[in-house]
Amino acid sequence: MRKNLVNFIIVLVIAAAAFVVVLPKGPDLFKKETKVRLGLDLQGGVQLMYKIDLSKSDRVATEVQTETIDLIRRRVDDLGVSEPQIQGTKIGQDYGILVELPGIKDIEQAKSLIGKTAQLKFYEVGANNEPIETDLTGSDVTKAQAGTDSNQSGFSAVSPVIYLEFSQDGAKKFKEITKRNIGKPIITMLDDKIVNSATVQTEIDGGKAQIQGIKTLKEAKETAQMINEGALPAPISLIQENEIGASLGRDAIEKSLIAGMIGLILVAIFMIVYYRGLGLVAVAGLAIYTAIIIALFKLIPVTMTLSGIAGFIFSIGAAVDANILVFERFKEEKRKNQTAQQALENGFSRSWPSIRDSNIASLITAGILFYISSGIVKGFAVTLALGIFVSLFTAIFVTRTILRFFIKNKEDK
Repeated sequence: MRKNLVNFIIVLVIAAAAFVVVLPKGPDLFKKETKVRLGLDLQGGVQLMYKIDLSKSDRVATEVQTETIDLIRRRVDDLGVSEPQIQGTKIGQDYGILVELPGIKDIEQAKSLIGKTAQLKFYEVGANNEPIETDLTGSDVTKAQAGTDSNQSGFSAVSPVIYLEFSQDGAKKFKEITKRNIGKPIITMLDDKIVNSATVQTEIDGGKAQIQGIKTLKEAKETAQMINEGALPAPISLIQENEIGASLGRDAIEKSLIAGMIGLILVAIFMIVYYRGLGLVAVAGLAIYTAIIIALFKLIPVTMTLSGIAGFIFSIGAAVDANILVFERFKEEKRKNQTAQQALENGFSRSWPSIRDSNIASLITAGILFYISSGIVKGFAVTLALGIFVSLFTAIFVTRTILRFFIKNKEDK
């Protein structure tokens, strides 16, 4: 009896914690807001398709694609986009990148940030005033930081600058360049555009420099960010842009919620009418299951898409199926004139192999879908697998604990 009571209290604590997290304004855990993150099809946003130009690269195409994805992801993170989807794709025989940015508002800023190549180069001036490229480049920069300098001549107010710190080799290169160009200009170019031209007054040692002549602090910060992240391994070109309105997402959410609620209500009615007291327990377990799975979606977090909602609803069927198997076994054992408590234990133990095997088969399917697919299909696989694990927990532990507690109390009376 004591063990049943402890397990029952554990179920109540888990259910209460899950329902607290599920609340629209749930607790902020680890200084992080807990909320359901919506994907592009539900929240609206923009989808960008880029093609990678490998014509001037002798590197392996898949390596270039992977590096490009990693770099774009770092750039997108600075936009503050919630759960962006960035993945490689094929465009005919060419390699490309698919970027999905849920909730993005400033599309032009996103395109500008993603597409920048950030090729930083330094030039000397030759005898005929022609620029001569040096061996000092952005790859020699270890840190670029935007700041201000109020001492620049020709500026009436505080002026944006970028402070550069070079690597050990870069510092040596910069020292040699300034040493041989005293009294001559050094030109700094970013993406083949001149951003600074300064006359060298003395040899510069210590591996530090400045880029001046930048118009705004915002531009200085974005440029510094580009330099820190480095250049794209190969040029990319935008070949397709799709904008998805938030109204479409809201309509999809409303219809999905209506469908899900109708399904849950019909299942609950069937379970209660057909199994009566057992059905009420199953409905309670189903409510706890729903709270736990939504709480996990918020805590992990899982980006919800229409396909993800479909996977979640599909997993509800698995949770109900487990209860039906147990209840039918329970009724069979009762017909053998066993006590309710013994029939319950036999019902769970003898239905477990069927529950286990069917759920393992579903998990294998979800695993295959996750590893061989991408995008919306992968979202379906994630929510389906998570739903199956939680449904097993609720069917085998939650429902069983509730039934044990009440049946034991009833028999004791």
